[in-house]
Amino acid sequence: MRRANRKIRIAFYLNVLLVVVLVGYKIYLDFFEQDFQAVHPAQVERIETALSGRDSYRFAVVGNIKNSVGIFERKIIPMLNRSGAEFVVSAGNAVNSGGEDKYRAIYRTLSHLDMPYLLTFGEKEESRLGSFRFYDHFGPYFFSFSAGSSRFVFLDSTGKTDYRWQLHWLEDELASTVSEHVFVFSGHPLRPVAGKSLSDFDEDYLFAPQMRRKFTSLIEQAGVEAVFSANLPLFSDQRYHETRYVLTGGAGGFVLENDSGFYHYVQVTVDQGEIEITPERLDIGQHSFWRTVESLWFFTHSLFYVGYLNFLLVISALVVVAIWLYLKIFTKRDYYPNFDLDPEPFLHRPLRVAMFTNNYLPFIGGVPLSIDRLRRGLTRLGHHVLIVSPSYRKKSDDEGDILRVGSLLPMGQQSEFRVANIFSPGLYRGLYRFRPELIHVHHPFWLGSIGVFLARRLNIPVVYTYHTRLEHYAHYVPLPGPLFRNLVSHALVRRFANRCDGVVVPTESTADYLRVLGVRQPIYVQPTGIDHDRFQTVEEKDIRDLKRRLGLKDEKVLVSISRLGEEKNIDFMLDAVGDLSRRCTVPFRFLIIGDGPEHERLQMRISEENLADCVTLLGTVPPEEIPVYCRLGDIFLFASRSETQGMVILEAMAAGLPVVAVRSSGIDDFVQDGVNGFKTPLNRTRWSGCIEKLLTDPLTRQTYSANARAFARHYGVEQFGRNINEFYALVLAGRAEEAPSQVSGQALPENHVGK
Repeated sequence: MRRANRKIRIAFYLNVLLVVVLVGYKIYLDFFEQDFQAVHPAQVERIETALSGRDSYRFAVVGNIKNSVGIFERKIIPMLNRSGAEFVVSAGNAVNSGGEDKYRAIYRTLSHLDMPYLLTFGEKEESRLGSFRFYDHFGPYFFSFSAGSSRFVFLDSTGKTDYRWQLHWLEDELASTVSEHVFVFSGHPLRPVAGKSLSDFDEDYLFAPQMRRKFTSLIEQAGVEAVFSANLPLFSDQRYHETRYVLTGGAGGFVLENDSGFYHYVQVTVDQGEIEITPERLDIGQHSFWRTVESLWFFTHSLFYVGYLNFLLVISALVVVAIWLYLKIFTKRDYYPNFDLDPEPFLHRPLRVAMFTNNYLPFIGGVPLSIDRLRRGLTRLGHHVLIVSPSYRKKSDDEGDILRVGSLLPMGQQSEFRVANIFSPGLYRGLYRFRPELIHVHHPFWLGSIGVFLARRLNIPVVYTYHTRLEHYAHYVPLPGPLFRNLVSHALVRRFANRCDGVVVPTESTADYLRVLGVRQPIYVQPTGIDHDRFQTVEEKDIRDLKRRLGLKDEKVLVSISRLGEEKNIDFMLDAVGDLSRRCTVPFRFLIIGDGPEHERLQMRISEENLADCVTLLGTVPPEEIPVYCRLGDIFLFASRSETQGMVILEAMAAGLPVVAVRSSGIDDFVQDGVNGFKTPLNRTRWSGCIEKLLTDPLTRQTYSANARAFARHYGVEQFGRNINEFYALVLAGRAEEAPSQVSGQALPENHVGK
């Protein structure tokens, strides 16, 4: 099944790639590639040649073709070819829109004519950036020429060309012409349609109102024989003075199907000094059903005409949809855990586990400490663990079984993060020498991604621990904050988790987040273990020495352990503790353990706001001394909302500290409100009020302290290792069921029976 899914995924991504390439090529064709250019000059030359020296001829005028195939191409064009007309003029709206495919389709349609043709630049020709396509494919928006005994004048009624300039040009044209007859073509009518109220049509169908009177006055004074327009689905013939205003709108687009709206073309006959203008009606119209069918057919037709690439584009999109439907409909989905998996064959044999992390000891942080505790827990069970992590200038105390990868560059204001060189050959040689049976990744990017890549190459399972709420680290990422916080971070976690065979999360609330996010892989809830015994064996002498070193007397001690970063909400704690110091009668000292990029700014703020008497930034404290600081304290404070779990909260509880924290997914499963501490909204008055309650009520503080110690007793390192080992066994059993002959490159134990 895994191989089948892999083939489907490959087919899917190949199709997506093809779609992207073809869309890019389509954009290139629309904007840079022209298959036909400057059609009008050649057509005008043909008309002038055909009418040279003649004073009797015939031409046709059509309007509102709108890329019609069923009516115009199949019915009206044959009529035009039999009519004896010397040429055809479209009075506007030859295309359905100004898109490239529509222009190419009308070019192909007009190629069926046995005579020259010209297009008037109208409303539809100009739409959807069609103006530059019209200019490239056909020619200028307004122009004129003489043929036979007539002058033919084409106007731009869209406003693309300045009307005042056109008026000046038209005046010169009409004044200088020596032709016996003058015909004008304008996409928008220059006169309102007689007998129609404004309720039938809004005035947008007309030529620009501020210039219409000037144009009609000039045209009528010059004795123009006829002005031809389109833009409405009907036929109209009106006379003003000696000029006829003919509106023709029935060459294939929508018509009104009444006495004035019907399919037709207009035939113009010039016989020496006589002009005859008559509509040639198409006897058989088109039912609305067939008009709809034609619209669908034309869509396909235009796609084919633009090129086979469009056809491939449609086919590729359909294949993608088909694959998606196949996966949704025909792929069996079981949303319940597989209770038939037997992890027993994998529970008691030693495993070779490689862990990939972007930071590790001696860097002090929640993730490195969690990984180190898991390593120790698994090692005590007999497993062989290799840590793959960046190298640091300072080495950790225990460098055994650590594959250090050279760093490309440091990151962060204090260079506390190291970017490992994922191109280092030593990384891959070291891993292949280790021969892992399972890879455990701790970050959804960089070394974590390399871990997944290598697991796929080695055909072994990969487990991912979701440690960090990435959306709260947007200020460290060179992307717009809202983009990373609301989209990229969640998409990154979802995609990465679904590439793994299983996901470990520290709390139920974090598991709920991943399920809502769309993570489909098995999720195992397991908080990080703590060295519970270390917090019980602290010597009273060490506590007294520390108290003396810090200059403490009878104050109650508030403790917080946190990296000094923006995402840790330190300013909120300073605001609340500042308020508390001004109203609380019990003296206290707030010790903040940890370092980070905000240290200097926070220290300056403490000095400026006169908080130095009650707040102390201690900086980094060696991990082995943390139990002494926790045992020195009376209350533990925590305000970060970026945690998947507050590991330091469990450690503080192990030392008997009641906790006051801000509600978040990372602490909600640990802090039992009114039992072992308090959790409040992000409201400093309520938060500081809970601290004051514990400071002023010794009995409550003692009760919560005992409850906290009892709660933390269940989260030791040994149990942590055993629980993760059980999850490893389930993951391996699941992989064995999918591919019984390939588990870690070895045969399965004899007592394991595949499903």
